[in-house]
Amino acid sequence: MPKLPGGPLATRPLHFIFIADCSGSMAGDKIQALNHAIREAIPHMRDVARGNPNAEVLVRSVKFSAGAQWHQSQATNVEAFEWKDLSAGGMTDMGQALTLVAGTLKTPPMPERALPPVLVLVSDGEPTDDFDSGLRTLLAEPWGKKAVRLAIAIGEGARLDVLQRFIGHNELQPLQANNAEQLVRFIRWASTAVLQAASAPASQTQAAPAGVNVPLPPPPVAAPTDPNDVW
Repeated sequence: MPKLPGGPLATRPLHFIFIADCSGSMAGDKIQALNHAIREAIPHMRDVARGNPNAEVLVRSVKFSAGAQWHQSQATNVEAFEWKDLSAGGMTDMGQALTLVAGTLKTPPMPERALPPVLVLVSDGEPTDDFDSGLRTLLAEPWGKKAVRLAIAIGEGARLDVLQRFIGHNELQPLQANNAEQLVRFIRWASTAVLQAASAPASQTQAAPAGVNVPLPPPPVAAPTDPNDVW
């Protein structure tokens, strides 16, 4: 832990939450690609966390289809976190997922001296429940409002306007993943470059655009897609 006059710098928790669409339209290649992309990103997240000793990166995940549940409910240090594969089937109750996340961003259990949480919402469709209510509940919590909120659209059927409202500002737009390779690239960016920005001390001092809580690096440019390899 870094030493400062008067004592060591306290480690601050950074909660990272995957919010994953597991509706029926995600079945098959999409859910397999999402499982692969997140599993592939975890070792890179560990590398980022080791380079930021002032932050304790805690990972968990929510799944939503017919209702929403914690997929991995315990906030686990990224060094010990292992991804468990998702399966798909059912509706797209995104609003319930946001309400569920809001409950864990209350203070307590969230400490007052945490770093901004990172919420990564991944979806291929449109909500089948009350998304507006869920979003209001999330943003009513101070840590929900302060969170770095990112969204990844899987395929052409995702509601980009809904995902944009989740993000909450125009400086960053939903990332559009049209095949497995693009999804891997975007998940890695969201879980490493963004994690680096949110956990670095500079994230507390640098100027950020209006409405943006942490200055983020530019997202990766999607590689050209093969017309025969799209969702």
